[in-house]
Amino acid sequence: MVLGFYRRVTCAFRICAAFGALLLAGPVASEVKYDVLSFEQLDGWAQDDHAAALATFLNTCNDMKDPDWEAVCAYAQSGPDPRAFFELLFRPVLMDDGQKALFTGYFEPELDGSLTPTPRFRYPVYRMPPEARQNRPWLTRREILETGVMDGRNLVIAYVDDPVELFFLQIQGSGRIRLAQGGMLRVGYRGSNGHNYRSIGQELVRQGVYEPHQVSAQVIKNWVRRNPGDGEQLLFHNPSYVFFREVNEVPGDKGPLGAMNRSITEMRTVAVDPSFVRLGSPVWIEKDGAAPLRRLMIAQDTGSAIKGAQRADVFFGTGDEAGLKAGTLRDPGRLIVLMPIQRAYALLPESAI
Repeated sequence: MVLGFYRRVTCAFRICAAFGALLLAGPVASEVKYDVLSFEQLDGWAQDDHAAALATFLNTCNDMKDPDWEAVCAYAQSGPDPRAFFELLFRPVLMDDGQKALFTGYFEPELDGSLTPTPRFRYPVYRMPPEARQNRPWLTRREILETGVMDGRNLVIAYVDDPVELFFLQIQGSGRIRLAQGGMLRVGYRGSNGHNYRSIGQELVRQGVYEPHQVSAQVIKNWVRRNPGDGEQLLFHNPSYVFFREVNEVPGDKGPLGAMNRSITEMRTVAVDPSFVRLGSPVWIEKDGAAPLRRLMIAQDTGSAIKGAQRADVFFGTGDEAGLKAGTLRDPGRLIVLMPIQRAYALLPESAI
């Protein structure tokens, strides 16, 4: 291992193609560039709570089965000094795919619902039908909700009282339902109909209803409720439809399950594009905007709208307050992935080593 050796380098993908399977989780665009940075180049690194980041990393590192990740995880479990652990075994890598960085937020919503339909609770939360797994893509959102294809098939987990909140539950991918019968039911992402996500916020901008800076989750919800007919058609603009499963194995004091099938952590978990960022990787966030954020997070989740090397969704927690914070976040900055040291230095041309 090379210690104390820091070097900044830009490596075009055509140079690093031989390392693609090693470094990335999937195929990426041909113009991706990489900078291997030092920790001194990370704004606010020394001031972060590295122990909190390490605890979150330990939640999922056992699921990373490559030998170098297994070695890193084993050392993490030995109780090292948290900051020294990251600085010793990782190097920061900045990936540039030509797209501007964008940070948004997500949360675990809480809805009111019932196990049986009533005049109030009449909007079903569906399990995934087998044909949706076998045929990709399957029916669109409109076809699922208007053709009766789901009726009478024992596919309903629960009924909720608000179709708009149900739509946003699908965007978040997990949530809790407060049951009229008492208790709380947790649901998690099971799958989708295979259609690409289309932003209804962008559609409102295209229609001239709002300017881009005015759009947030709460603004969209209020507009749909004020305009029920047009609002229903707006929701159909997104053909993607998410199906759920009951999540009984997660205690109430833990976060929802992420893409790694482990509980995620408020303000320490980030959703990324796994085509660029290996799930389980530490990720340094430098979010600008009205409330700058400098924090080490762990890439433990994904999202249908999270596409690109510099795209990330910050998990804000559970409930309405978390939802208000997450729904207004849309900020620039930069995202830097911490790779095991040998993976990071594999990006260097031979002449630079």
